[in-house]
Amino acid sequence: MDGQPSRPGQPTADIVNRIRDIPIYRASIERGHFPILDKPEIAHGFPDNWMTPVLADALAAGKAEYVLSTGTNHARMQIIRPPYFLLDSYYQLWSEHPDISDTWHDGCQRVSLTTVLATEHVARVNARKRGEPADAAPGSVPDLDDRRLDDRTCYVNLRLDPALWDRDDVERMLAEIRTAQQAHPQGRYHLDCSGYHLAHLVRKATDWGLWDRFPQPASIVHAYEYTPVNVRRFLHEHFACPVIDLFGSTELGYLYYSDRDGRYHPYLDKMSVELIPVVPGSEIFSMIVSSVRNPYMPLIRYRSGDCARTLDGTPDPAKIARFCGREKELLTSAHGRGPVAQGDLDDRVGAASPRIFVHQLGVHGDRAEAELRYTTFDGEPLTAPEAAALRAGVEDLTGLPCRDVHRVHLPIGKSGKYAWLDRDGAVPGR
Repeated sequence: MDGQPSRPGQPTADIVNRIRDIPIYRASIERGHFPILDKPEIAHGFPDNWMTPVLADALAAGKAEYVLSTGTNHARMQIIRPPYFLLDSYYQLWSEHPDISDTWHDGCQRVSLTTVLATEHVARVNARKRGEPADAAPGSVPDLDDRRLDDRTCYVNLRLDPALWDRDDVERMLAEIRTAQQAHPQGRYHLDCSGYHLAHLVRKATDWGLWDRFPQPASIVHAYEYTPVNVRRFLHEHFACPVIDLFGSTELGYLYYSDRDGRYHPYLDKMSVELIPVVPGSEIFSMIVSSVRNPYMPLIRYRSGDCARTLDGTPDPAKIARFCGREKELLTSAHGRGPVAQGDLDDRVGAASPRIFVHQLGVHGDRAEAELRYTTFDGEPLTAPEAAALRAGVEDLTGLPCRDVHRVHLPIGKSGKYAWLDRDGAVPGR
């Protein structure tokens, strides 16, 4: 199964033997065909539809646990997995990545700069280990030791919206990064991040004359959400080390990685992937994953909800060129050219101007026009030619007349991640 897609609807005999006792798959085994597994089917009757004697014993022994998927811009789903399943997947890939494995084997500390929800989760886990209340007192700031996931990884962000970090926030985070850097004899460390969060930190450190206090990492991974082409470009401009993207999910672990030049490679340990057009004839593909990497909740022909494009437009998972957003967020174009994905809009935005930082497409209910709201890295509105190119690109893509709106601030979502699409056209900003 490793890296090789099985025949659609029919996993190998070895996989069937592994899942034979799991209730949700019994009917499929009897029929000899496995339909695509969607999130509602996983949730229906959970956890009884997954329970086996082996799983019950694992839960009782602490070898398996209940967790929720991240639910960036979609419904969260309860799953069962081994403790540290996603972290172990990350560490394994880091240790084997052809461009950055040296920082793993060199013992570099991992500093994680991502959503405050991730930081709070780590602090809660540590509080429970100490027998303390899991929820900290309002307004309290967990110490750095309380934000340490293990002896290798610490989390530094303590605020929901990175655009609202103040100077104290930035100075504290830079000092904590230096602590990780100084733990290594050669002053090396690995920076794990959301691309947006790191870009915000770079901007603020530069604007406030703190860039010389920013320890340069030996390797960077962004792995928490879609990273726009302009944000990637911005990071490459400011850091000389490899900047790597990892693609995966809470329930699956990591499936693909980019190299330092942006090309994606499969990392399908105990997995296979099928690509199915989201609509007939489309070159945007829905990802259907079969995985037994998680022994307690193997997912067979599972629709992850992610979309991809390939190098040649064929459904070959070995040729994936980019991951272009969520299937539930596809926008139907007004001119009938097919669905529009987050990555499609991102390409048009990046082509119009490299200065655009955060962007969001507002589409009103009557679909009379689209509104492209944006912030810039330098805080200044687009020039007239840039704005014209942006409007033309969005209109050509969506079939809707478009107006551009410069904002000083576009708020982040409650998940700590940005929404690229606002179907009601009413997300506030300032």
